[in-house]
Amino acid sequence: MVEKSTSLRFDGSLWCNLDITVRNLDLVYRRSIRPYGITVIEWYILRALYVKDGQHASELARAVGRAATSFTPNLDKLQERGLIERRPDMGDRRAVRIFLTAEGQKIRESVLESAQEIDTQIRRIFPQSDYEVFLDVMAGLQGLEPEN
Repeated sequence: MVEKSTSLRFDGSLWCNLDITVRNLDLVYRRSIRPYGITVIEWYILRALYVKDGQHASELARAVGRAATSFTPNLDKLQERGLIERRPDMGDRRAVRIFLTAEGQKIRESVLESAQEIDTQIRRIFPQSDYEVFLDVMAGLQGLEPEN
């Protein structure tokens, strides 16, 4: 377990410190997935498809925390790499479903192992009880709705 430091930057400003944390974790994730030639968002998309293949593009965007309106370029890149394919939804002509290709399936174990390695690395930083509180805090922040 790593020694804890309670000093935060910018007088403990929540947003600034969360942003610094996310940028630091982004670097950790990027290093881990570099061998696969994909971005972090593409890695999230693949992981979501490993859980449920054939999702609508809009539900896939929601699953990875992105706006559906700006999601198409991410899918374009994955399709160009031959990792996913788009298929029309037979029940709704306007909708498209996203499926993994054989190439996308081929890297499944590596992608999931890299996720497990990072999770294990992060878990080692905290005692188990702190880690569970950390997960609760993240879940609460993810459920936060902006006030009108």
